[in-house]
Amino acid sequence: MYQGSCLCGQVRFQLTTPIRASHCHCRMCQKQHGAAFATYVSVKLADFQLLAGDDLLVQFQSSAGIYRGFCHCCGSSLFWRDSSSDEIAAALASFDTPLVPEHIPDIYTQSRAPWCPGAQRGTPG
Repeated sequence: MYQGSCLCGQVRFQLTTPIRASHCHCRMCQKQHGAAFATYVSVKLADFQLLAGDDLLVQFQSSAGIYRGFCHCCGSSLFWRDSSSDEIAAALASFDTPLVPEHIPDIYTQSRAPWCPGAQRGTPG
């Protein structure tokens, strides 16, 4: 069982059985996190549970069918979800329980930040 929370601690979640992780370099993730990339861990929706802060969780539709969740109080980016999928991707940096995936590929590297040269080794899409 892995638990995570936002910066102010009012939105808390837990999940089991992560499927995969990725460093996403797409422009949406860059803008959502204010960073060169965002690291996410994907899990089946059935294995994800919101423990607290449902009333503080805001979901923004960033593109067709894609929803990004963040805390209304502190602004922490917590997850994104494709409404046509049975998975949710939680921001790895929001975890309170240590989770160190064995392999974290870089994806969408064609839009990598030019000041993040290490991303050149990843896959383009």
